[in-house]
Amino acid sequence: MHSPYRRTTVQKETRGLCKSSPGGQNGSVTPPEPFRVIFVCTGNICRSPMAEVVFRDLAERQGLGPRIASSSAGTGEWHVGERADQRTLEALESRGYDGSHHRARQFTAASFAESDLVVALDRSHERILREWARDEDQEGKVTLLLSFDRDTENMDVPDPYYADMETFHSVLAMIETATRGLFRQLEPALRQSRTLPRTESPRI
Repeated sequence: MHSPYRRTTVQKETRGLCKSSPGGQNGSVTPPEPFRVIFVCTGNICRSPMAEVVFRDLAERQGLGPRIASSSAGTGEWHVGERADQRTLEALESRGYDGSHHRARQFTAASFAESDLVVALDRSHERILREWARDEDQEGKVTLLLSFDRDTENMDVPDPYYADMETFHSVLAMIETATRGLFRQLEPALRQSRTLPRTESPRI
């Protein structure tokens, strides 16, 4: 059963993608701000860094890198400042991704204001994030990553931390599939924001 929040959340949060602020001379406007997506797991060293890197790479390959700001965080503080787990880095590298610049951080109250979409890696993270939300607008930003994979009934990306290397590869494959689904939801609005007059808003 797919999450009821998937489509409504993405529709709501992408409506402002084409908006821009007045600036410059002769009525010129500044370019639209990137759409900010943050992926959240427990410690920010395994699952959410994978999603962050994969999503950024996908946007760049599709020519939409400047229109996306991809980041990640953890609900806990245990690994703040650390690199991604070595197995995460190896799994990413095996698929052509570079996660070497990642440093773990914790999701905070400010993260809601700094993000347009908050993507939880499993339902425990989703529950925590909804509890932390201060109002309906913040809660409405929260969604589940696997809700964007139409071919799975599972809503939780498993934590590979205590598992073997094969599990890391399996988890990365799950994240790649769901991330492509998320990108497909966002892509029309992102492309409209590049090509339509900047005063128009995308209709999704």
